[in-house]
Amino acid sequence: MPPDALLADHEVTARAQLDRLWARGREFLGTEFAILGGAMSWVSERHLVSAISNAGGFGVIACGSMGPDLLAREIEATKALTGKPFGVNLITMHPQLDDLIRVCIEARVGHVVLAGGIPSGAAVRAVKDGGAKLIAFAPALVLAKRLARTGADALVIEGSEAGGHIGPVSLTVLAQEILPQIRDIPVFVAGGLGRGDAILGMLEMGAAGAQLGTRFAASSESIAHDRYKAAFVRASARDALPSVQLDDRFPVIPVRGLVNEGTKRFLVHQAETLRRFQSGELTKEAAQLEIEHFWAGALRRAVIDGDIEGGSVMAGQSVGMVTQIQPTAVIIAELVDQAVQALLRRAA
Repeated sequence: MPPDALLADHEVTARAQLDRLWARGREFLGTEFAILGGAMSWVSERHLVSAISNAGGFGVIACGSMGPDLLAREIEATKALTGKPFGVNLITMHPQLDDLIRVCIEARVGHVVLAGGIPSGAAVRAVKDGGAKLIAFAPALVLAKRLARTGADALVIEGSEAGGHIGPVSLTVLAQEILPQIRDIPVFVAGGLGRGDAILGMLEMGAAGAQLGTRFAASSESIAHDRYKAAFVRASARDALPSVQLDDRFPVIPVRGLVNEGTKRFLVHQAETLRRFQSGELTKEAAQLEIEHFWAGALRRAVIDGDIEGGSVMAGQSVGMVTQIQPTAVIIAELVDQAVQALLRRAA
């Protein structure tokens, strides 16, 4: 057999092996590849979501603070751009969660992701009784077991390497704790993933697939501002740091993003707010609100307006692997090829 033909034959074998490794995830999502797009507010809308799904992955609309009418329009607009499966991410603390679930069910969305907290029994029942599959986030093994028991059809375990709101534990540790223990439902991994060979390692540990956000945020189809994407290309992993809390009495929800003038001003703002609290100028409640309101609208300013110095440039540590702006289909093909090449190297 000629060398080129032999190589092609080995690649077919390696690709078949990869397909077996993430077969459970592919079947659950109904996709060619078990790769989900992370739900990123202002970024994961119709254009990026449909691009991920059309490329063989699984796009996920980030509902964020949308109301029911706006979400319904976004779902329909996404359907107009793709006939492939996609999901919707809803925040459990949204005051209109029940109505948002109803919108998803009426629109026949096949998968609903409940994020930002442990979903209530009522929310779980509403999703499942409506015929959709429920995906939930599990930040610890005890919660993973509870969610699997109470009706989640799949889980995402997201490490602290991820961008945006994060938990305290890395994916490396979460994967070791959770993947061997949760076998009854698919478990997808997320946080700091930027290469296909890394995804392959997680599949071999028992993951059903992977979720990526940062690389897709800098894709051609992402509506993020050019300055936002350029900041990703320039950045290294060590530029994506979690927000800093100065005083335990005033908790700051950790958010990972690129360090900029805004993050520096936030430290000054916290210190000044603490001074005003200690002098009696502010009550504890007022001081907490002063700190929480600092970032109000900051993500939109960065993503949509391109204010990458004063806005919140949320990014995971995989941002160092974003070296150019690429079409979504190219990113997914690259991830798959990296996994296949890793299998070929082993065979060799």
